Amino acid sequence: MRLLSSAAAVLAAAALPLALTACSSGSSESSGSSGSSGSSGSATHSAATTTKDPDAGLKTGTQLKKALAPASFFTSGFAVDPSGVRDSGTAYTSPSSAEASKPDCAKLNGTGWIDVTGVTGVSFAQNDYVNKETSADIAQEIDAFRGTTAAGVVKSLEKVVAQCPAITDSQTHSKVKISGAATPGLGDSAYTITLTDSAWENGTTLIAARVGTDVVSVMSTDGHDNGAGTAKKLTNRIVTTLRSTG
Repeated sequence: MRLLSSAAAVLAAAALPLALTACSSGSSESSGSSGSSGSSGSATHSAATTTKDPDAGLKTGTQLKKALAPASFFTSGFAVDPSGVRDSGTAYTSPSSAEASKPDCAKLNGTGWIDVTGVTGVSFAQNDYVNKETSADIAQEIDAFRGTTAAGVVKSLEKVVAQCPAITDSQTHSKVKISGAATPGLGDSAYTITLTDSAWENGTTLIAARVGTDVVSVMSTDGHDNGAGTAKKLTNRIVTTLRSTG
């Protein structure tokens, strides 16, 4: 899904041939060269060890997976969809650093809807629960971002909604109206998006909530309130878990 980030290059290796040449000569000049090479290697080693890891302190996909709500959270009739279970494991991935100039509004009508921002994190975990009897769908995802990117992701959703007032449902070919609002009381910041369509039996609620450098994103069509109650309950559950694990 994303390319693995490369490790920092170890520059001290460049000084190795000089050090070997110095060790092979017994002259006083060679001894001086050896001392100079040793000093350069020491400085390079110091620079390498002080390079800051941009992913230090961020949760891996394996850790994020543990913060997702367990099967016991979901009511009777819901079962996990195996095809929707994914995470980035123990490795970090290369993030995208810029928002798309124009969002792909159709992504709002999917389980991985947070991708509509055009910004990806360095790790993630997600799964999807479906009720085969009612066709209700509940999806949950957590993404980890570097620096202050997480705050920008949640904030950018207001702009996304402004650019996506409506979309066309690919199955019913009907018009889906989209609205959004900032949501207090969930995480450090949160935003809720509601999708409604006269051709649907029930609408869809999307919620994104930030907890430090992590962004929780959920989708729900469960219930008779456009999925709002279940979406908020699930978001609160994941936010509470993330805060308790640090």
